[in-house]
Amino acid sequence: MGFPVANLAVVPLDTERAKDPAVTGAKAANLARSAVAALPVLPGFVLVPADRAPGAPVGEEAVRTAWQALDGAGQALVVRSSSAHEDTEDSSMAGRFDSVLDVRGWEGFTTAVQTVLDSARRVQPLRPPADAPPDDGMAVLVQPMMRAAVGGVMFTADPVAGRTDRLLVSVVGGGPDQLVDGSTQGVRYQLTRFARLVRTEPAEPPGQRLLTHRRITRLVALAKKTERVFGGPQDMEFGFDAAGKLWLFQARPITAMAARPAPGARLLGPGPVAETLPGVLQPLEEDLWVTPMSHGLTLALDIAGAAPRRTLRKRPLVTTVDGRVAADLRLLGAVPSAHPVLDFINPAPSARRAGAAWRVGRLRSALPLLAADLMADVDRALADIPEPGQLLGGQLLDAVSWGREVLSSLHAQESLAGALLGPGSGATGAGEALAALAEGRSRGMSEEALLARHPVLMALLPPTLGDLAPLPGHTGWTALPRGVGALPVREGLRLRIRWVHEMQARMVRELAGRLGAGECAPGLTRLALLRWEELVTASEDGGLPADLAEREPRSLDVGPLPAAFRLADGLPVAELPPGARHSGDGQGAGGGFGTGTAWDGRGERPEHAVLVVRSLDPALAPVLPGLAGLVAETGSALSHLAVLAREFRVPTAVGVPGAVDRFPDGTLLTVDGGSGAVTVQDADETITHAEEPAA
Repeated sequence: MGFPVANLAVVPLDTERAKDPAVTGAKAANLARSAVAALPVLPGFVLVPADRAPGAPVGEEAVRTAWQALDGAGQALVVRSSSAHEDTEDSSMAGRFDSVLDVRGWEGFTTAVQTVLDSARRVQPLRPPADAPPDDGMAVLVQPMMRAAVGGVMFTADPVAGRTDRLLVSVVGGGPDQLVDGSTQGVRYQLTRFARLVRTEPAEPPGQRLLTHRRITRLVALAKKTERVFGGPQDMEFGFDAAGKLWLFQARPITAMAARPAPGARLLGPGPVAETLPGVLQPLEEDLWVTPMSHGLTLALDIAGAAPRRTLRKRPLVTTVDGRVAADLRLLGAVPSAHPVLDFINPAPSARRAGAAWRVGRLRSALPLLAADLMADVDRALADIPEPGQLLGGQLLDAVSWGREVLSSLHAQESLAGALLGPGSGATGAGEALAALAEGRSRGMSEEALLARHPVLMALLPPTLGDLAPLPGHTGWTALPRGVGALPVREGLRLRIRWVHEMQARMVRELAGRLGAGECAPGLTRLALLRWEELVTASEDGGLPADLAEREPRSLDVGPLPAAFRLADGLPVAELPPGARHSGDGQGAGGGFGTGTAWDGRGERPEHAVLVVRSLDPALAPVLPGLAGLVAETGSALSHLAVLAREFRVPTAVGVPGAVDRFPDGTLLTVDGGSGAVTVQDADETITHAEEPAA
């Protein structure tokens, strides 16, 4: 017979026992619950290990009898897996185990059953418990093979956008197996819960829709009934037969819903603030540099009357996400206002408007002198601070504290200078630094000598409490340096901000060696994990936090933030800035936003790999963990591999024409799983923002 029939019991699908996933596996149990609830489920039975179903018919005769009841007059069957590891709330294992379609005859049936059982031993869960054994207890679901005229996959919530008020449906002519195996993209319908069609992708010719209004109405009704049975959003496979009857082939929980920003969530982005703080910041670096920046920019907006004080008091203007700095793009004026008509009317009190206009008018003429005085004060203070080794521990902390205060003033004036004074001569701190670097290297100066002789070179290095990055290599710069005094006001202020950063970093590095002794010394890596208040407490002999040894540094390999995004459960959800457009040549399949190197799945895998393939082959599932992105030329956002990719938070774009040819191995890509946009990154964009003069 080809398989151990003596150890298999037959459990009819329409019985109470079949509803238990511990007996029949989750897939069969879900269909059994659907059948008992009078949902349109095809008849069938489940083969399970005999010890799972005491009292059920066991052995070859029982199996043959159940087979004959379905096989009838030569009707084809479908033989499917029903594992304890698949179709659960935590893991779908979509497409990982074998299913066999169009099974005919007793020999074909026994061979198909053996194929499904063998797949349980061959395929292991992608996220198994540490001591999980092979799935030797696989159940086998057997049903008639229904020839669908139109088939598809329906999610009763939109897993890509995170919307529970939308249904997402992908359909093809024929059975849904073409969709779930990733070989066909199909037509994607977005529906409301009242059966209204929102849009289709791609557009269908009038009168030739695969889903008529009548079919849509029946699908939405089935979706609502299925949700009531299972108590939550479902991932369903369905088919309409030649007579137009709707059948449910599978139902399982949606395992990976994209986070959705709350109504009114701020539009954030790196914007201009990333020019000053381009890297991943540790907690102490945030408190030393991000907090003063936020305070300074808030002061500037308040002075200029650019935003209501109530709005400015609500939340910090600048924040961090996984250590990457981001700001409120609307308040900074980096994107158009959401209420241009209200802005034109300007509902602010007339006295406040007049006061802001008066201040701005006065500042336009006074700011250059005020900035010159501030820069002179900062230069004197920095020159008067002795080397860190010559200071007492308390004096080191005082210098860091002074830096936090003066950074707020520098950021406020730098922001006002950019808004009121324009670009000036066009010279930049980065340009002056590159000119000084080229000239110094032509004279054979070492890197240490260059930094000591030309502090303007700090404009080329991102701030950090750790070791400074090396200066850029050959720059090809041909301009002659003119000195810091030749810089316009805004660039001079930016340069002082960077000098204060470096002074603070030197003091903290010295403090790291002063705090504690022996095994109690935290070291610089641990010290950077403190908040500012904790550092002050430790310096005043209040001791280090008890959990400091358990804190983990933020990974420096975190990819860049989207240009514009909103936060949902602390995660950035990419969004196109107002007025922006992307190529629109792909469909978003979820997973977030990622950046990495294109990889075709062969040869050595890059550290941050974006897998670029022709189709969403479920056999690619083992390489999903750790991918920075997934791009496919064909396939549906509701296919098995796309479902698994969302579970692993892999940004995924499907239906991207010519992706394999357009994005060869080694191409630096960003993948937006929300919009489906795939963008080629210029290699130069990986250089610190400070190396590229701002416009």
